[in-house]
Amino acid sequence: MNRRVVITGLGAVSGLGLNATTFWQELVAGQSAIKPLNLPIEDIKISIGALVPEFDPENHFSSDDLTLLDRFSMLAVIAAREAVCDAGLCSGEDSITQAAAIIGSGCGGKHTDEATYDQLYKQQRTRAHPLTIPKGMPSAAASMVSKHLGIKGPTFALASACASGSHAIIQGCTMIQSGMVDVALVGASDAPFTFGLLKSWEALRVATHDTCRPFCADRSGIVLGEGAGMVVLESEQHAKARGARIYAQLAGCGMTSDAGHITRPDVTGISSAIINALDYAGINPDEVDYVNAHGTATQANDIAETAAINQVFGDRAKKLAVSSTKSMHGHALGASSALELIASTLAIYHGIVPPTANFTVADEHCDLDYVPNIAREQEMDVAISNSFAFGGLNSVIAIRKHS
Repeated sequence: MNRRVVITGLGAVSGLGLNATTFWQELVAGQSAIKPLNLPIEDIKISIGALVPEFDPENHFSSDDLTLLDRFSMLAVIAAREAVCDAGLCSGEDSITQAAAIIGSGCGGKHTDEATYDQLYKQQRTRAHPLTIPKGMPSAAASMVSKHLGIKGPTFALASACASGSHAIIQGCTMIQSGMVDVALVGASDAPFTFGLLKSWEALRVATHDTCRPFCADRSGIVLGEGAGMVVLESEQHAKARGARIYAQLAGCGMTSDAGHITRPDVTGISSAIINALDYAGINPDEVDYVNAHGTATQANDIAETAAINQVFGDRAKKLAVSSTKSMHGHALGASSALELIASTLAIYHGIVPPTANFTVADEHCDLDYVPNIAREQEMDVAISNSFAFGGLNSVIAIRKHS
């Protein structure tokens, strides 16, 4: 069995706002969520980021719920609620009750871990909070999404660093194609703004103090973000039977591992993932219109990704629209790949390519059309969304305009 899979619901929480509508509007406007960090944390050199704005947990959860929710779980549940509502599904219906819920994360419940270590080591307390484990475990967001939306089908977490959201989406797709489920709620969530994580990223020396300028000659590194992206996938038959609005078809996917350097991207690994996604979908490279790039604004990634695109698409590469939305929502780690799939889906659905914001002058080794600064109206039939993670884990998703 190999059923067609379609996208029927979207939910996004990011530095650009608390819902997918605002997320898309800000992307199209080329608005960057990157701002100075005003965190109550001392001795941190990372000074900018893309934090979720005006977020008050008490507006979304009861006091009892909050005792069990790490920040990454909160963001996941809010985005999941939106995606399910956007798909026209309701809690308690068979469609959602029997759905799968696969939620990725690059970090898990780091806010809970941080608070626990602060209490034990800094405050010299002798006991941890009794709910530390269920609140901070990597699968906490998946469990909380299941609980809050009444999902009783296959539910689990998935962790593959910055490709976590993409891998979760692919897992849901294959489960639908196999006939295991008809509906899957998939995506990822990350909330990395803790002292320990910021110091760790600081030590890697890949974070910029300026802004995120993917593919530019003067780029100087990533800008961290936080958020959650959630997508409702359905078999086409199931979606049509209930009269659902369909954003796009999830046509294919490709996954590879570099089996090499832990942080330096490999052109062959990237190009193989793109080729595998197109082959899986039965898409000719000449059919692709848009590439939502991984585009981290690091020296190594942007050159390697450009080289891989040139390698796969040949002469077609110069005709592709290529953009990095990380220039606006920051690098939300595992959640970025889910947010970028949402951006790619809405680009296909609305016929608008979101820009690469903050663009100055292209690097001499970055020779593609990066849609600088201004969104572009363009009819598109096929798009791919690239995600490449530390550890050499590459994931590419291909989507088609639904007809």
